[in-house]
Amino acid sequence: MKRKALFLDRDGVINIDKKYVYKIEDFEFYNEIFDLCKYFILKDYLVFIITNQSGIARGYYSEEDFLKLCNFVLNEFTKKDITISKIYYCPHLENCECRKPKPGMILKAKNEFDIDIKNSIFIGDNLSDMQAGKNAGVKNLFLVNKDLQKQDYFKSFFSLKELLIFLKQNF
Repeated sequence: MKRKALFLDRDGVINIDKKYVYKIEDFEFYNEIFDLCKYFILKDYLVFIITNQSGIARGYYSEEDFLKLCNFVLNEFTKKDITISKIYYCPHLENCECRKPKPGMILKAKNEFDIDIKNSIFIGDNLSDMQAGKNAGVKNLFLVNKDLQKQDYFKSFFSLKELLIFLKQNF
């Protein structure tokens, strides 16, 4: 049986976007992300992180640095009884199928975990997130960004807190 998924961008959704975050001491979670994930896990969704990490290709940090931070993030979620099924990341700058707005990471999760993509959810903070979700066939697309206006294929919210209230009323 296919499962629904909650796809989350990392920087700007899970943590405050400080540009090219790779050090644990610079990683600052949004408090609401834990409530949001717990809510959807109770509704039997799998949770995935989908993140572009061009800082690796740019030489700002190594893949090993990134993976150390991933372990920290996964452990923090685990401490709160939240299972992240997998982190998908694109370390490239260009010429790949995984870098958002291309749907490669989402489609890989769909195939690896037998995801019901149409009834899944993608939450991001950039248009490239929304485009990746749309390109993958995700119907429930939510943008958290006070500076970008909604378009016809996604809903836009000023904060994660505002989005969480909406999701609890509608899912």
